[in-house]
Amino acid sequence: MHCRANRTGHLRAEVTLIMLSDFAQSLAPALVTCGAAFILLPLLSPKDGWARVIATSGAAALLVYYMSWRVTSSLPDADWTIDFIFGLIFLWFEIGSCIAALTLLLFLSRTRNRSVEVEANREWFRAQPPPLVDVFICTYNEERAILERTIIGATSMAYPNFRVWVLDDGRRAWLSELAEQLGARYLTRPNNQFAKAGNINHALEHVATLPNKPTYISILDADFVPRPQFLPRALCLFRDPNVAIVQTPQHFINPDPIQINLEASEVWPDDQRFFFDVILASKDAWGVAFCCGTSSIIDFQRLRDMGGFPTDSVTEDYLLTLRMKEAGYETVYLNEPLTLGLAPEGVKEYITQRGRWCLGLMQIFRGRSGPFSRGSNLPFIHRLSILDAFLGWTAVYYAKGMGLIIPILFLLFGIRCIDASFSQMLSRFLPYFVWQMLTIQWISQGRALAIMTDVTQLLALPTIIRAVIAGLMRPRGHKFEVTAKGGDRSRRFVEWSLFRTYAILLALNLAGVAAMTFSVFGKGPVADDTLAFAWSWYNAIVLMITCIVCIERPRYRKAERFTTSGKVGLSIGANTSIFRIEDISITGARLAGSPLVELGAEGQCYIGNHCIPCRIERVLPGSFAVQFEETLKARIEAVKLFYEQDYVRPMTDVVPALVGKAVIRRIFQ
Repeated sequence: MHCRANRTGHLRAEVTLIMLSDFAQSLAPALVTCGAAFILLPLLSPKDGWARVIATSGAAALLVYYMSWRVTSSLPDADWTIDFIFGLIFLWFEIGSCIAALTLLLFLSRTRNRSVEVEANREWFRAQPPPLVDVFICTYNEERAILERTIIGATSMAYPNFRVWVLDDGRRAWLSELAEQLGARYLTRPNNQFAKAGNINHALEHVATLPNKPTYISILDADFVPRPQFLPRALCLFRDPNVAIVQTPQHFINPDPIQINLEASEVWPDDQRFFFDVILASKDAWGVAFCCGTSSIIDFQRLRDMGGFPTDSVTEDYLLTLRMKEAGYETVYLNEPLTLGLAPEGVKEYITQRGRWCLGLMQIFRGRSGPFSRGSNLPFIHRLSILDAFLGWTAVYYAKGMGLIIPILFLLFGIRCIDASFSQMLSRFLPYFVWQMLTIQWISQGRALAIMTDVTQLLALPTIIRAVIAGLMRPRGHKFEVTAKGGDRSRRFVEWSLFRTYAILLALNLAGVAAMTFSVFGKGPVADDTLAFAWSWYNAIVLMITCIVCIERPRYRKAERFTTSGKVGLSIGANTSIFRIEDISITGARLAGSPLVELGAEGQCYIGNHCIPCRIERVLPGSFAVQFEETLKARIEAVKLFYEQDYVRPMTDVVPALVGKAVIRRIFQ
């Protein structure tokens, strides 16, 4: 008996050593890839074209290697079992997802910075008579405080020849009065046909009847405040006679729901930074930048010639670029923070916005400007760009959804959708995953991280699945869903529909882990279970973070505050003192030191060229807060001050370790 026990122990030890040896051999390609990336990428600059080509080509080659193995060697036997059917469906979406990854890598292999072009064109632009620009502020139901800031910013731009129009689809009398008070013109229409596109087209018809017609129009959403140099900078790019649209990025003064609900706004940028800072600049290098609606400038006559904004998609802005291209005109992208807006403030608003974008792309895909349309003269690269976006909304999201249930199917129900061991997957998939992850992180300077990207996709997943089906099955007749802005955000609440969905999936993934760990099905764990086991743990982490994001944290401030180190002159009575500003918002500021006067004392703040009436609101240890006066005149000065300064600084270099630390801290709170 003792000898038999020894032989069994030796056998187990040998099996363990063999498994460890196999694991080490399987992990070796990924370790080599990781080492090469850590050595090579820091020596290269993401601004260098050849460096980007090398990095993205490496990722593409590893992806092709992985997919060739997946297609030829990892499907269950083709005998139409449930294993094979599920495996085939997942492989189909994964192939589409990988094609999307290849097209993304292609576009990311270049980038373009048109700020250099703007500087080269400034003297040319100054020598021209300033063309008339009509600035259209599109609004439907936004609150007064939001619109007031936008109108003040628009009417205060540093440009000599422009008119501001408030296009009110809400037909509100108070907004007409506000526009008049702030020096803007007010325009409404009898109905809301075709939503935002119809609103703009109505305004186009109106200004076309005026004696002094505009040369260009500029589109602003109701919450996007232009900075003083918006028009002078962007108009410089119209020196090229083929340019019909200049698009600038969307930057935000408030954190999005992912940042705020994870308490990570200090270390993680808003979700749109990767798109506007990286992807759109890369697409511009390939000549396929596109209009994103707000913060754009458009050639008026060319827009009129093509009948105004197209109305056969709820993303009329992207479709406008395609129709302009069909007419021979270009859209270019100036990657400078020339307007500041509001990011979606809650999860519901976040997913509504993404659902509209997805639906609009499906309508474009099915329409006459789609990538496979014979009635369009779009060049190949534009068709490829549309296909890239289509696969990004369809195959990527559907594959992500199936990836949540594949390991559950195996661990709880024995359905094997991938006929491969953990070691095989490590040796084929992990090298590509590591290289692509590090390459994207290097190109984006940390704006895209694997787990955080998965979280953003899961948040919108149910809405995207519905939007894809709706848009492809019925491309016409959909209502434009407005992204709500403003309102009371002072209470904590939970987006229960999403939370329940992902909490159930989290529980099922953990149940699968438990099933393997404790041999629920009456068999001991085997090596082939390890793939599903590891996959379930990864899913559990992503689902846990997603559930936390669904718990909306309260926002108490009326306006976002930003740290700064500027100086302010504070005059109260006969005394004037200089203080250092510690933080500032549109409604007030916190100053270092002691006010040396009683609480509630009223005076004047002198910041730059602006004088803003204020009062001492509260006194803190080592500092005190001043609140700007609530009169319209004071608010005008405060808004002008805030948007002409660089208080809102885009996050340009994200440290993954700090993001991870913030997420872990939030999980265990």
